Amino acid sequence: MANTTTMKQCIVCSDKNDLDGMVFVDAPVRQVVENDVLIKLRSAALNYRDITIPMGKFVFAYKLPVDLHQMGPTKWLRWAQELAQMEEGPAIAATGLGGTIDGALRQYGVFNEDGVVRAPSNISFAEARTFTGAPLTSWNALYGFRPLKVGETVLVQGTGGVSISALQLAKAGGAKVIAITSSSEKAEKLKALGADHVINHKDNPEWGPTTRKSTHDESGVDHILEIGGFGTLAQSLKAIKYQGVMSLIGFLGANSGEAPPSALETLSSMYIMRAI
Repeated sequence: MANTTTMKQCIVCSDKNDLDGMVFVDAPVRQVVENDVLIKLRSAALNYRDITIPMGKFVFAYKLPVDLHQMGPTKWLRWAQELAQMEEGPAIAATGLGGTIDGALRQYGVFNEDGVVRAPSNISFAEARTFTGAPLTSWNALYGFRPLKVGETVLVQGTGGVSISALQLAKAGGAKVIAITSSSEKAEKLKALGADHVINHKDNPEWGPTTRKSTHDESGVDHILEIGGFGTLAQSLKAIKYQGVMSLIGFLGANSGEAPPSALETLSSMYIMRAI
């Protein structure tokens, strides 16, 4: 077994609008204490957060240096109760990293045992890594608060990982899916994946009312996965159903589009907004 007292890890030491601030450094492996698990990371994938921080575009507070990467699939190596013996165990994945919390783009990590779960044995480490990112986020949006019901309508924005996985999950759950995109080519891909209705926001900047008209009785959308942030909130507000659920996930359009809705406009719509 390799020496686990030191390791390589990737951090962001600068956010000056380029990727030069991403560097590999030597770092100590934190000591394992009670209820901890020492794990060896086996797969990694970049998240949108991992690009926006070194580019200086991350909209939330953080303190440099920042550890990159959300937690992916690993092999656990040691429990705190087994410090005298190094044993390799099953594949696991941890949750709750990334965002404003340091990530785990490193060789080893020490985490509380309550924050790790067993990964499925029938998929690869790379496949398991993707499940802890976009698919889990979209599942949370659709089922984590008020579960999606058969026949409800879901609005997804764009063709990124969260939107595509939400489209697939929603269709599997018996929902109607309306998708917003920016090109005819992407529209065809969304239709091929099962989208019932696709709206090109460049051709139709008032896509909120158009979306509402595409729903049953023009009552609005039951679930919106809000990826654009401030740039798309105003139109999403025009599309949401009374008591619908809007999950705030991304900020791709943070510096574009309409001004975000006021508190009074939000109140008058009587919908549920939750951050993921």
